[in-house]
Amino acid sequence: MEDKTRHRRKGDSSTPVKSTAPEPEDDKLKKQKSGSSKTTGVSAGDIKKPRDPIETGWTISTILVVVLSFVTRFWRLAEPHNVVFDEVHFGKFASYYLRREYYFDVHPPLGKLLLAGVGYLAGYDGHFLFDNIGDDYLTNNVPYYAFRSWTASCGAVTVILAFLTLKEIGVSIPGALFGAGLLMFDTAMVTQSRLILLDSMLFMFATQAIFCWVKFFKLRYEAFSFKWWLWLSLTGISLALTMGVKMVGLFAVATVGIATLVDLWRLLDIRRGNPMSLIIRHFAARALCLIFLPTMVYLVFFYIHFEVLVKSGTGDAFMSPAFNAELRGSDVESFSTAIPYYSNITLKHRDLKAYLHSHPDKYPLTYEDGRVSSAGQQVTGYPHKDINNHWRIEPADASMDPSIPAYEWTEEEKERGVRYVRTGDLVRLFHPRTNTRLITHDVASSLMSTHMEMTAVDEQVSTQRYKETLWKIDPLEGKMGEKLYSFRHHIRLVNHVHKVAVHCHKGLLPDWGFGQHEVNGNKNLYESNNNWFVEEVMHPRIVNGTEIGESKKVEKQKIVKKLSFIQKFLELQRLMIQHNAGLTNTHPYSSTPITWPFVLRGISFWENRDGFRQVYLLGNPVAWWLSILGCIMYAAMYVLDRILLRRGLDDFGYAVRRWWDRGIGFLILAWIMHYIPFFLMGRVLFIHHYLPSYVFSAMTSACVFEFIGRVVSEDTAALPPNARIKDWMRRGYGGVGYWSVLAVLGLINFVCFWYMSPISYGTRMPSRESVAALKLLKSWDLQHA
Repeated sequence: MEDKTRHRRKGDSSTPVKSTAPEPEDDKLKKQKSGSSKTTGVSAGDIKKPRDPIETGWTISTILVVVLSFVTRFWRLAEPHNVVFDEVHFGKFASYYLRREYYFDVHPPLGKLLLAGVGYLAGYDGHFLFDNIGDDYLTNNVPYYAFRSWTASCGAVTVILAFLTLKEIGVSIPGALFGAGLLMFDTAMVTQSRLILLDSMLFMFATQAIFCWVKFFKLRYEAFSFKWWLWLSLTGISLALTMGVKMVGLFAVATVGIATLVDLWRLLDIRRGNPMSLIIRHFAARALCLIFLPTMVYLVFFYIHFEVLVKSGTGDAFMSPAFNAELRGSDVESFSTAIPYYSNITLKHRDLKAYLHSHPDKYPLTYEDGRVSSAGQQVTGYPHKDINNHWRIEPADASMDPSIPAYEWTEEEKERGVRYVRTGDLVRLFHPRTNTRLITHDVASSLMSTHMEMTAVDEQVSTQRYKETLWKIDPLEGKMGEKLYSFRHHIRLVNHVHKVAVHCHKGLLPDWGFGQHEVNGNKNLYESNNNWFVEEVMHPRIVNGTEIGESKKVEKQKIVKKLSFIQKFLELQRLMIQHNAGLTNTHPYSSTPITWPFVLRGISFWENRDGFRQVYLLGNPVAWWLSILGCIMYAAMYVLDRILLRRGLDDFGYAVRRWWDRGIGFLILAWIMHYIPFFLMGRVLFIHHYLPSYVFSAMTSACVFEFIGRVVSEDTAALPPNARIKDWMRRGYGGVGYWSVLAVLGLINFVCFWYMSPISYGTRMPSRESVAALKLLKSWDLQHA
């Protein structure tokens, strides 16, 4: 064949490249049209281009995928008409938006804002708070079908986007249908998409980001064209949407980020002859569309979040006093007051909502592990209002400790005849109910042996150990020496001698401690469980939460500084990350990442003994095992190919290997980045955390089966190094054997889905035996089985 010179594309070396690749069919067709028009006088536009049977096949396949994706998600969508599993959270948050009441959640706001938007369009006013699993939607007049229709649509679109991504990567019609089938007929994907949850939105936006990146990468030879900018921008927006639903959207960002670095590294190759000015333009374009643009879009979600939630709500307790002061009707706005000395106060833990509490009962002399206590009076955290929560706050006496500086009263204090508690003061806490004072000493606490025991001692002992009864008021924000206000200031109480903070442990004491929270002394002063605030203030000068002679409006103007949007955003981001990491409590349906691809555990979402109905989140084992098999096969073939190359054996050929590395390699990267990070997390985990990874493992499996079918049936190693992979992919479909294998595997997958569908759709089953028949593995803890 005669050598032809290929014109330089944007981003390629300026040196012409010799190519032996066959002339593209599109160019041949153009020449035929041109020649025909010259000889016959008929314009090229008058010649009817024959309909491409391949495109017709893709059109029919796409319609089939769309229909089946929506049918599987919408079938029996109205059942059950009860609150199911985490609908208690995300339905509640949507209601809070419609009520405009502030709430706190560990996830970004986009997904819940979209749910609230659906509710608004359905005429819902947020009257129902989804308090309990099993609550009836019909009785409470909740448009739950509208909510579920949105999430089900997101689940269906996920399958469609995965199918189109496989098409763009170059997979044939049977291969793309097989990959879509692994997602379409998966019980876990169907279950999670049919409920008022965030996950289907997460799948959709993550898959959309991958799809957009593939479209952008295919335009790498049309750099800076309109389509190139469009798909690069859509990739960035898709990443922002993914992050806006859940923090794990960062895994999609990491996937695209790594692919971007590899792409820039390719452009940097000196053999391409690209000037540095062009490389800088490429870098700047990616920084603009993949860093700046997603960041701005992500911030918009939080701006809307703050603009909508303007009323006091359940989230107040998580936020700083300055944040709460701007919420209408908050305790900070309504009841905050300066605290005079010798007031009776209650101290409430910021996170656990337990009050600092004491009662006459003593610690046992010996704990169950053999350690010895002081047998002193118990100091605990009690979650209910009680007279034993009251403490009188007293100033330190300089005559008892020469190191304490004498206090000079301000003119205001002299005029009013009271001294106010200030941040940085040393104080004593007197318990009126038992006539004791708060103290800590070098005795290990009951539940945390590294922390010091907290107790209360009588007047005689407190006088003898005076310095140990002193506590410094250490504010979390603001300056030292400011008046301490109830609700408004979050503080730590740090012992003057032992330098430990009053810590409320989330663990509960045994029967001798009445199941209350343990309070102890924590040497790590900056842990969040050391944070308290004053709630009630009882003093003759304070009436109905307002000090005599003070106006609430004046007080607020004195001490409240309006936070900027960025300050609010950073505060909420910090709390989201902190509380997400703190979700370490055990759960009966939790599981470990190593078990997820093999479908060893599920989650019971809902059950009803009438008809042995249940909704149980569990993957289709055929689909999941085929998907993880595909990922393992990719890794094995990748290693084997590199070993053979080192020995001079090339079974793939350069052109196919390039597709193998860039196409399937990108999907395997997405699977890894959405899966491996969970092994590093200390929080409680569930099988639904694997679902984004499963999407990409299913796509990878389809590509691997496609690759094997094509390599077996076609001599790929004979392709020239510069062959257009798209032309090769369009040439054939692997033969009847390939079609047959995929058809059999797809049928087995569908049969397994149909067999297990009752636990996805919550349909009736005739007997316990029929439920037990679904329990293919002993580790599946199905209800009624």
